[in-house]
Amino acid sequence: MAAIRTQKEIRQRAPFWLVGLLLLNFGLMSYDARDDLTKQRVIRVWAQAIVAPFQQVSSTAGGTGVSIFQKLSNLRTAAAENEQLKQHVAEMEIEINAARQARDENERLKGLLDLRESNQYKIVPARVIARDPSLWFNTVTINRGSSSGIELNMPVVTPGGIVGRVVATSPWTSQVMLITDERAAAGAVVGQLGQSNALGSVKGLGSNGLVEMKYVSGLEQVNVGDYVVTTGQDSIYPQGLSVGQVVTVTSGSATTPHVIHIKPSARLDQLEEVAVLLYHPPQRVAPDQALPNVERRR
Repeated sequence: MAAIRTQKEIRQRAPFWLVGLLLLNFGLMSYDARDDLTKQRVIRVWAQAIVAPFQQVSSTAGGTGVSIFQKLSNLRTAAAENEQLKQHVAEMEIEINAARQARDENERLKGLLDLRESNQYKIVPARVIARDPSLWFNTVTINRGSSSGIELNMPVVTPGGIVGRVVATSPWTSQVMLITDERAAAGAVVGQLGQSNALGSVKGLGSNGLVEMKYVSGLEQVNVGDYVVTTGQDSIYPQGLSVGQVVTVTSGSATTPHVIHIKPSARLDQLEEVAVLLYHPPQRVAPDQALPNVERRR
């Protein structure tokens, strides 16, 4: 019974053994088989062909990952370089602004030096250290005072023209009323002194930065663009200093004077350095004769 069962099992398993032996034989033949051209084992070629798509996908994924990390690293490097460039640009802008300020200051100081050499009066250079913020007054404070020989009513100028006059002093500072102040005034003439009869008086208009010239005869010709200079008749400013340029003219007549507006030639809104003229007007000689019916005021 056992023998019969064993033979039966053998017969049942024989096909499986046969198939297994065939597969083993085929495997051995495949392993030993070689390509005629490359002399490589055929099984290796098949294995490479099967594995190649998976290797390509893996290589692409790996390359993409490396590329992403490399791009992120490049972005960080670019951001750091960008910040350094921004800082460098900011530093360069500061240096350029400082150089411009130094150049402008040198030009202003050179203008004051030229003014000193060309002016017949002794001058005291000064720097504006404060400006009155009030809307009612146009005054500035300079860093020179009575210890430098500055006195009340001395004229203050720039190479461009008149600025104003000294209205208060201390040993180390002075207060200057600008020509644009409503309380300021100066004798002036349109055109060249000695060649024009368009004489009048300039007075500040306050907040608009202009001055007005009054009392100019309506018969005198005055045009926009004409220059106005001081006459020296106000006992404050010496003659020949530039006041400004005519910007508007309301023509008068034989009985009505012109109304003239002038833009000051000095840049009053950008004052940095000024010069005080140590100017004393000539003394007026009292008359030694008078009409007998005129009483002299004491």
